[in-house]
Amino acid sequence: MKPKALVFDAYGTLFDVHSVVELCEMLWPGRGATLSQLWRTKQLEYTWQRSLMRRYQDFGQVTEGALSYACSALGLPLDAERRRRVMAAYGSLTTFPEVREALAELKARRLKLAILSNGSPAMLRPVVANAGLGGLITAVISVDPKKIYKPAPVVYRHAVERLRVPKAAIGFVSSNCWDACGAKSFGFRVFWINRSGAPVDALGAPPDHIIKGLDELPPLLAQPARTR
Repeated sequence: MKPKALVFDAYGTLFDVHSVVELCEMLWPGRGATLSQLWRTKQLEYTWQRSLMRRYQDFGQVTEGALSYACSALGLPLDAERRRRVMAAYGSLTTFPEVREALAELKARRLKLAILSNGSPAMLRPVVANAGLGGLITAVISVDPKKIYKPAPVVYRHAVERLRVPKAAIGFVSSNCWDACGAKSFGFRVFWINRSGAPVDALGAPPDHIIKGLDELPPLLAQPARTR
């Protein structure tokens, strides 16, 4: 079945989480890239740990906690002003270069486009608005009502319920392999954006398609879905 709706991960897929590097470099000269990488790693680790422990905090709190950890681990000062500026940067993350044009092409095909993100509503609203994607995205869906993070199956089911589209008619797009595999395990047709050429960590549920950027998705959708 060709997709009637496409659901996109937000952070790392549409929005470049490492676009904060420039600010981090200004605040902590020579350590910006290292800080950004550790911050992102710990941010994801906290979501998985909190899901397993059933100790949910919203993504803003998780992100701030991960920032505190990363600065402490790297021996970097984190005063109130630095904290405020870096956290505010998450509301204005830049999109990857091909995102707007690809989304516009998909929208023109009358596909329902949605975001399914670990981000809280308070984090997602400004980043979507600042990127000017509001007119392209039909629904912005947060895990927050379910109080658990991806790749928990209940999160992907939440998208099905919100969009009112059958699971088999939803295509899921993520640059995070763990997220792509989680969505495939749930039953979506999955497109993994592998920008770095990383190996597939399939966990028994490999993505249906591997692409290098979102611009490869529109022509790929014209082809029949592969079976495994």
